[in-house]
Amino acid sequence: MAGGLLNVSWVLSLLCVLQMVETVSGARAPSVGAHISSQFLAAGVSQTSVVDCREVCGLNASDRCAFVRTNPDCRSDGGYLDYLEGIFCHFPARLLPLAITLYAFWLLYLFLILGVTAAKFFCPNLSAISTTLKLSHNVAGVTFLAFGNGAPDIFSALVAFSDPRTAGLAFGALFGAGVLVTTVVAGGIAILRPFTAASRPFLRDIIFYMAAVLLIFTALYCGRVTLAWALGYLGFYAFYVVTVVLCTWIYQRQRRRSLVCSMPATPEILSDSEEERMSSNTNSYDYGEEYRPLLLYPETTAQILVQALNPLDYRKWRTKPMYWRVLKVFKLPVEFLLLLTVPVMDPDKEDRNWKRPLNCLHLVISPLFLTLTLQSGAYGVYEIGGLFPVWAVVVIAGTALAAVTFFATSNSEPPRFHWLFAFLGFLTSALWINAAATEVVNILRSLGVVFRLSNTVLGLTLLAWGNSIGDVFSDFTLARQGYPRMAFSACFGGIIFNMLVGVGLGCLLQISRSHMEVKLEPDGLLVWILAGTLGLSLVCSLVLVPLQCFQLSRVYGCCLLLLYLTFLVVALLTEFGVIHLKTV
Repeated sequence: MAGGLLNVSWVLSLLCVLQMVETVSGARAPSVGAHISSQFLAAGVSQTSVVDCREVCGLNASDRCAFVRTNPDCRSDGGYLDYLEGIFCHFPARLLPLAITLYAFWLLYLFLILGVTAAKFFCPNLSAISTTLKLSHNVAGVTFLAFGNGAPDIFSALVAFSDPRTAGLAFGALFGAGVLVTTVVAGGIAILRPFTAASRPFLRDIIFYMAAVLLIFTALYCGRVTLAWALGYLGFYAFYVVTVVLCTWIYQRQRRRSLVCSMPATPEILSDSEEERMSSNTNSYDYGEEYRPLLLYPETTAQILVQALNPLDYRKWRTKPMYWRVLKVFKLPVEFLLLLTVPVMDPDKEDRNWKRPLNCLHLVISPLFLTLTLQSGAYGVYEIGGLFPVWAVVVIAGTALAAVTFFATSNSEPPRFHWLFAFLGFLTSALWINAAATEVVNILRSLGVVFRLSNTVLGLTLLAWGNSIGDVFSDFTLARQGYPRMAFSACFGGIIFNMLVGVGLGCLLQISRSHMEVKLEPDGLLVWILAGTLGLSLVCSLVLVPLQCFQLSRVYGCCLLLLYLTFLVVALLTEFGVIHLKTV
């Protein structure tokens, strides 16, 4: 995590230096800026005139604030903060590097919020829902758990597709994350722990992923996504889920037949789900048993509430290294707010994580948070009959329900309806992620305006790195612990869901709002390089891995890393105009 954050900070610092150099050179040659400024003033800063917002850096410093406030292209439809107005209206021109630095730190903190919310609140509630609905491990893995693991990518894509100006961010992030996972993550796993991949799951996942990339590539070539195409993306993912379930059923049936023939099971023929179950059984010792007091006494309601709202484990704090403690300090405010607003149900615990005072408090705070977060608070301030605000109605109803629940339940035993808290926690954590993803998209668009970068290059670098950094470290940790096959399988299963559902659901929601097909405007050659590199990496894996008898060596991993570095260099050179298509 720390390495990924340093890389993002380094890129933003470099871009800030380039912007300062461009500002100095613009001061020596004021003709361009004066020309744009004269056009801007001649237009009288019309409310109806739409000019590319990235032209603001070519204006005089005194004209930038008015340009940002009046130009429709600079407005943000969602979110809580107006980042462009903050840069050009509340910071003097000489303090532009300070504003960019503050925005960079806020961007990193938003990525931290996304990671904490998805890992500790969103995914556990999804797992509890799948357990409550009694879904099989395979169906839950490719539906609910895939949604949990890809929540930052999915919500970022949904937010980006809601505005045609930021649709390039969605494509850049989805394709960029795909290239990152299929090259850096897969190559890193092969370098850390060379292994033999499972042949049939590997071929199945990579063929489906290539088909998904081809479908998205076709939409980019046509320049639009219709309702039929959006439903087709979601239908294709449903077909993938059915295929996974059928393949698993066929494999288990064949294995049962082999057991009937007295063929002893060996570790080489264990399925991925069995390996995961074995690993969870061998590493599931509850060390908390050693710290239980000899004499048990009932805790008071106040003690239960204080303990439930404490995000810090003092035993873990004493044993962890310094970098973990520093990161934990930054996480504490976020974790406290999440504990206060998001209920978490854990079916593996004896009490299923039932905390009566906190869960009753959730019945008031969670609906209020949902009301104030939905559509950036637009519904929360709405007044019924022009007199009574909606948020007050929600508070009164939630307080009444919490009072009934508090007096009808006990601290020691969870009620029968406790499973409903998993759905409430799912909705609340989803809106947390959506709110953070909205701010991420808005701040990346603002940085693109300042540095005159396309949304695609921001998506394939900063947004893709930020959303994928958790998957990178979790997969590398699995590989170091001796489960490289499981980590390698996770590389492809999650990104198929992110690409098909991210594009399909994002376009479907946009079509339902505007009742028009989604127009796609790729940022020139860069999108085709991005899609081509992703297709090339998949074709290379499809050809080279079977030729190596599905053995992934360190040499193969180094080749994948070299492919990503080459792609990154070519993408940046294309963005800055060094590589371009010749016009006839």
